[in-house]
Amino acid sequence: GMDGHVIEQIDRIYTGVGKKPVDQVVLTHNHFDHAAGARAVKEKYGARVLAWLPGADVDRRVNDGEMLRLGDAYFEVIHVPVHSEDSIALYCQADGVLFSGDTSLRVLTAESSYSQAYLSFLERLAKLQLKMVYSGHDPPVKEGIDTMLAASINLVRKSLQLGRAI
Repeated sequence: GMDGHVIEQIDRIYTGVGKKPVDQVVLTHNHFDHAAGARAVKEKYGARVLAWLPGADVDRRVNDGEMLRLGDAYFEVIHVPVHSEDSIALYCQADGVLFSGDTSLRVLTAESSYSQAYLSFLERLAKLQLKMVYSGHDPPVKEGIDTMLAASINLVRKSLQLGRAI
């Protein structure tokens, strides 16, 4: 988020005896509305900040395909240079969960311009067993993920065939 207001929410969560409330923060991209509050969380809890690109508060860079332990699960880092050059998604195979950041998975028209990288990302996701998708600004998607991805892939392909690549 943009400020440290999330600290109040974190302080209300029981994390277990001897556990730090926040050990690490993973930025899906470095836009202010997602990353500006990282400093407050880092200062309050001594958390490490991980991101695709280096930055003022970033302690370590992540790589495509890297596995990160987040809570009790492992998530694969997927580089998605679509919304921004430093965008990543986080995928937990064991639970079928994807955090997509601000990269939209729902395409509604072939009239827009899309990149080949975006098509490749959507095709990669279509091969996964996704049960839940959390995005940066939309409600979670719990049903119809395969259908949504198939429709999005078709529209992006059509757009690229029409010469609307970016």
